[in-house]
Amino acid sequence: MHISLELGGKRYHADLGFSVDLSLGLGPGADNPSAFGIPDAEIQPIRVGDFVGSVAAGSGANCDVIQFCAHGNITHTECFGHISKNHESVADCIQLDLLTVDVITVPLAENGVERYIHSGVFDKLPHTGAAAVIVRTLPNTEDKKQMVWSGKNPPYFSVGAMQKLVEHGYTHLLTDLPSVDPESDGGALSAHHVWWQYPHNTRKSASITELIFVPETVVDGLYLLNLQFPKIHSDAAPSRAKIYPLQEVK
Repeated sequence: MHISLELGGKRYHADLGFSVDLSLGLGPGADNPSAFGIPDAEIQPIRVGDFVGSVAAGSGANCDVIQFCAHGNITHTECFGHISKNHESVADCIQLDLLTVDVITVPLAENGVERYIHSGVFDKLPHTGAAAVIVRTLPNTEDKKQMVWSGKNPPYFSVGAMQKLVEHGYTHLLTDLPSVDPESDGGALSAHHVWWQYPHNTRKSASITELIFVPETVVDGLYLLNLQFPKIHSDAAPSRAKIYPLQEVK
């Protein structure tokens, strides 16, 4: 399927039959990233009485029980319920169709102890009117897909960097990091609070998607984004992020 659209006075073409999947999965043969010391996901056949949900074990069908934590086992999307007392659900807060998204690649700053995204890298953000932004960090090696981030003080967004993304007008943020905040910050989650402007001016429809991977074949620029997740009533849900290249029509 091919579509044409107009953005900022320019016309673009997209082929919805071609997408790039940025999501990381869990389970046998999947990427299985790991963060925050969260145990690995477990997938086992269900057992109900004499029934075992495994064809290999003699049943007529496979039927699995999956135990995981979205925040550390898989690409996931969060709503402001991640940091609120009422624990609002991503299923209620975030309703998405196709979105325009800017893909941006940024280097990491270092202070001798930590690596982080400095606000200066967002001094010249693209003015495309995109609702979402994908932030790919450097270095961007394939081992990010199976990275065990736990206990390694992974990079994070500085408060200033997050504030610039908010001021630019982005509503949805996707990152290849396990969190926008430090692994250990005493529960402050400062960058999360800035993003959602919680609790005084809460951006209830804004989302953060973490643990994606953006291949090197994806060049920085403007894309269409299809971000989907199951209707799970929790602060976060496993998600699948696909992008479609946009070609400007001259």
